[in-house]
Amino acid sequence: MLDITNFRQGAVLNHLHGRETDKGLTVQIEGISEYGRPVKVNGVPAEMEGRIFRAEVELTQKFNDVTASVLTPFGTYSQTVTLVWDKKSFRRCNFYIDDHSFLFTDLAKERPQRAFDHFYLKGLKAIHDKLGFKVTLNCFFHNDHHEFVLSDMPDIWKSEFIDNSDWLKLSFHAYSEFPDRPYLEASAEEFGRDYDQVKNEIIRFAGEETWIPPFVIHWANINPAVANELIKRGTRCYSRKFRPSVMGGPSLADRQKGGDMNKIQSISCKGADGVATNEGLDMHYSINEEYDYIKRHNCYYDPTLGVFFLCSCCTCNLTPIEEIKKRFAKQKENAEKYKFEVFCAASHEQYTFPYYPNYIPDHLQRIECATRCLVEDLGCKPVFANDGIMGNTAWE
Repeated sequence: MLDITNFRQGAVLNHLHGRETDKGLTVQIEGISEYGRPVKVNGVPAEMEGRIFRAEVELTQKFNDVTASVLTPFGTYSQTVTLVWDKKSFRRCNFYIDDHSFLFTDLAKERPQRAFDHFYLKGLKAIHDKLGFKVTLNCFFHNDHHEFVLSDMPDIWKSEFIDNSDWLKLSFHAYSEFPDRPYLEASAEEFGRDYDQVKNEIIRFAGEETWIPPFVIHWANINPAVANELIKRGTRCYSRKFRPSVMGGPSLADRQKGGDMNKIQSISCKGADGVATNEGLDMHYSINEEYDYIKRHNCYYDPTLGVFFLCSCCTCNLTPIEEIKKRFAKQKENAEKYKFEVFCAASHEQYTFPYYPNYIPDHLQRIECATRCLVEDLGCKPVFANDGIMGNTAWE
């Protein structure tokens, strides 16, 4: 009978969407009353223009319920949406790198005097020193390529990890790289066992200060029991959605034996590795409204779960440097059009290592390029998305 049309359930709103003061954010609510019946918004009569209604509402809380209602001969109909006030918002970016096991295998084998003398950590720190880079390294317990388990990682560099924990965090990703999508059918108990193994080892060798709840689980495909367990354990911001999804990327054979990375990257950049080729397949595989919304607005909040969902726009190991620049130029256009201020980028550890079959020589340069685009071109401040409202702690 009526619809609020300009803001979706869980929309994250900031100073660009209305008038912000210390007390609240005033935004205009717009919608359609099907038969042109007068509408009230939070109990106040709205301005009517035919079937269209408009009303100003002040958001004064972190999470705000806005209710539009209409009285008809058949009773009162209403719609309530939860809107998030991203108070004192600023442009910010989250960065994560998946699949960590090579780094810890190397450290355990080589035993350098300083962990950050290892070329990988040294490279990440150089990006931090130049650009204020912050990153979460998502970790495996078992290395499927070279025999190693995380319990073999020495704790001799614990203080060094703690000293760098303001910009580098470690988190759980999965027990190991294979099989793909390990928690699509796993029980909550199996997931929790793997989670605790990784978390306990990270705290042992890198300190409580370095641990952060996961932003994404391996392959980002998990079932409801696993999602529920993840929320219980402190995840408040997750990549895109919990729902299993169709995904592209290098095949299992290419990742295990080495493939033509130029061909893989070309297919990925075109989106041809996971795209539906006709409307029937698109309807069958996609959740169109949800996918369309986050693709344009980058994020939203699900009040039924208490979780923010944030979309990564770039995976560096699949995206050459020139394409990275194009991706973020497009992100800048979308940000100005849709008024969002939260961004995200990602990559995968193994592509940095010369002994990996799919080694990419300029992988660290790609990560630096993506960070530079975020920080210098888009004006973002690096954050950890699990803090506050996707890195904005103004409410805390």
